[in-house]
Amino acid sequence: MSSNVEQAEVPHQAYDTILTLDFGSQVTHLITRRLRELNVYSEMLPCTTKLADLPFKPKGIILSGGPNSVYEKDAPHADPAFFELGVPILGICYGLQEIGWRLSKDNVIAGTEREYGYAELVPHRHNANVDRLFEGLHETETQVWMSHGDKLGKLPEGFVTIATTQNSPYAGIAHETKPIFGLQFHPEVTHSLRGKDMLKNFAVGICGANPNWNMSNFIDQEIVRIRKLVGDKAQVIGAVSGGVDSTVAAKLMKEAIGDRFHAVLVDNGVMRLNECKQVKETLQQHLGINLTVVDASQKFLGGLKGVEDPEKKRKFIGNTFIDIFEEEAIRIEKAAENTPNAGKVEWFLQGTLYPDVIESISFKGPSSTIKTHHNVGGLPQRMMDGQGLKLIEPLRELFKDEVRALGRQLGINEELVMRHPFPGPGIAIRIIGEVTPERVEIARKADHIFIGMIKEAGLYNKISQAYAGLLTNKMVGVMGDKREEGYIISLRAVVTTDFMTADAYPFDMEFVMKVARRIVNEVEGVANVEYNVTGKPPGTIEMQ
Repeated sequence: MSSNVEQAEVPHQAYDTILTLDFGSQVTHLITRRLRELNVYSEMLPCTTKLADLPFKPKGIILSGGPNSVYEKDAPHADPAFFELGVPILGICYGLQEIGWRLSKDNVIAGTEREYGYAELVPHRHNANVDRLFEGLHETETQVWMSHGDKLGKLPEGFVTIATTQNSPYAGIAHETKPIFGLQFHPEVTHSLRGKDMLKNFAVGICGANPNWNMSNFIDQEIVRIRKLVGDKAQVIGAVSGGVDSTVAAKLMKEAIGDRFHAVLVDNGVMRLNECKQVKETLQQHLGINLTVVDASQKFLGGLKGVEDPEKKRKFIGNTFIDIFEEEAIRIEKAAENTPNAGKVEWFLQGTLYPDVIESISFKGPSSTIKTHHNVGGLPQRMMDGQGLKLIEPLRELFKDEVRALGRQLGINEELVMRHPFPGPGIAIRIIGEVTPERVEIARKADHIFIGMIKEAGLYNKISQAYAGLLTNKMVGVMGDKREEGYIISLRAVVTTDFMTADAYPFDMEFVMKVARRIVNEVEGVANVEYNVTGKPPGTIEMQ
């Protein structure tokens, strides 16, 4: 990140941090999640990270799993300097093989006996030093989750076996004298019944990390950081959408710098039904936040005309947002002249979350960009080059459930805290193909019916995110004894804790049929309604 996209002092400067180096596993983020649930602060960085570029010293390092074989020509490998740092290391799956491969290339067998799914782990006891990873685990066997092709073919020099499975004679290893451990299975997934206890033993027991990460402490620390970063005179402008992320970020900024924070809601023409009215009421009347509503619907819809590619939609919307905010910043500065709040607008607040960051980072290695988030990868280059507003993202290190906990600490009401996410590009990325006013209106009305019925059924807080999208290919329907072509509405509802993985919500089919009947009957232009049951992965939560 360029120097001008400045951040407040990040949490690893205030909390003991466990660093996870990501080798591309689909579940690497769960390592960070589990540690945060244990009140241990953790960050995840690409495995290509160099120790010399790391701005902090971690209390311990976890090497994640990954899809590669250590024997492949372009297989990712950690910077050797991490192994010389003198902090405890835990290798998981590929990370275990990375530890063995570094010591001797013939320690790892490539792809001979694949193992996926459940396995019974048998711990082997030695002494208090090497048994620390399994401290408190009194079972003779415990269920774990395997997902690997390669495995250790022999025990690396200096290590002892601390666990086996029927398939893997070295399912767990520990160095006899150094705090280096390896597990062939994935302790981060819930299928590994005592995996979270093992991670706690590593982070707290072995690394000595202080488990003091919580939202109450975060608020106090973040307010101090924001004040120090912004200073006494500068103004901050912030994008708000009415969602929990932008609302919590706005409230936090309000607490830190008061009326020098200016929230701006851009009506981009692709928002939900009555969205602007509701957001204005919530932020101005209930939370006391300065709010300006800018109607730019014609500008957005005009610019989206003819655009079908989802990445181009996101880029256009992101760029246009910044254009409008820079114009609004000039207006705010002029309005504040000769007032106690006089000062230059220097900062741009966004409610970026950790999953946004994870999914948007692309590096030369095993990971790839899934999609550009408008508030991460979609920013215009001039913001990255120091020619415009500086970016401040106080929620950047938080997962969704942490943001909700933060919102409760800040006194935001439960209905808003539990509100389902709504993407910055809005309904535009819930329409497959070109975005037109007609299609927006159809998707908006269908979504309003779907969400309303979910709330009436008492299911809203059981579902993490739900919406109705529009497929622009058409199907034939029979209406009033006539054959008519109409659009297809795709319903989506998922359950997730971190928005990195998700499952479709198992609605009763009668409920889905009632929703379908209402949408077809009440929304002109719709001939068919479908329910998307694809999980993430392989799908994504949003349509595009």
